[in-house]
Amino acid sequence: MKPIGYWLNRTDQALTRSMDEMLGQFGLTRLAWQVLNVVRDASGTAADSDVRAVLAAHADVAVLDAAIRSVLADGWAERPAPGRLALTSGGSRRLGEVAERVDAFREQCTAGISQEEYRTAVLVLERMTRNLEASPGPIPRPSSRP
Repeated sequence: MKPIGYWLNRTDQALTRSMDEMLGQFGLTRLAWQVLNVVRDASGTAADSDVRAVLAAHADVAVLDAAIRSVLADGWAERPAPGRLALTSGGSRRLGEVAERVDAFREQCTAGISQEEYRTAVLVLERMTRNLEASPGPIPRPSSRP
């Protein structure tokens, strides 16, 4: 059996590749779609710094800034004030259309996986992450005893 890190990386790569392909028909990438969701979840307007904070685990600042520029250039979002993003009316409408495809994508991804299995997988990964983030530093080397 391959270790969990192998499957985490493969899963993330497969999700990104498949989502980028599916979202490409809307002119989006997975990351651009995530940017739009952060803005939508913040009642339709969010500071760039909030978008970067929420999505920090997904990409570095330069890549996130490129995704922000992309949603602005493609008319999904606009700047109501410097450093702030807001969904355009067209962007909000189009995001609703994308949601239908994303729902179908999620069903495809989780085919054959019960809700309980999915929940367990997410809870285990969350616990592993919290264990590592709470760790005070490197794991000490085992002592060698004669």
